[in-house]
Amino acid sequence: MDIEEIKDAIELRYPYLLVDRVTECDGEKLVALKNVTINEPFFQGHFPEPGPSIMPGTMIVEGMAQVSGLLAGKVLGGEGIGYLVGVDGAKFRRKVTPGDQLVLKAEMNKARSTLCKVNVDAYVDEELVAEAKITLAFEE
Repeated sequence: MDIEEIKDAIELRYPYLLVDRVTECDGEKLVALKNVTINEPFFQGHFPEPGPSIMPGTMIVEGMAQVSGLLAGKVLGGEGIGYLVGVDGAKFRRKVTPGDQLVLKAEMNKARSTLCKVNVDAYVDEELVAEAKITLAFEE
């Protein structure tokens, strides 16, 4: 999926859209990319100069929620908007900084018409940087 297809699938736009491209979508698995640049609006206030530029963990989780929504849309046939209702077992293992390419790998755990649970791992250079179990609710 390119950025236009992603925008059609999830009702988010810049500066809140945190998925640049979906590279794989096979059944109940999805892999997406987020190119992290120094121009991201959150870098202005998160550890401002002269501190290090670090992507906030909450933004990584938001990216995880967005890929979960994309995967759920594929599995459920694109019906409805998914709302984040749970984040379980979130762990952050290393900093994500400008210039990194965040690879978000999502795998469906449970899928029902009104609730989905998705396991998401985030990588930079094939190193695990974060993980979480995301729960989305869908309105009927």
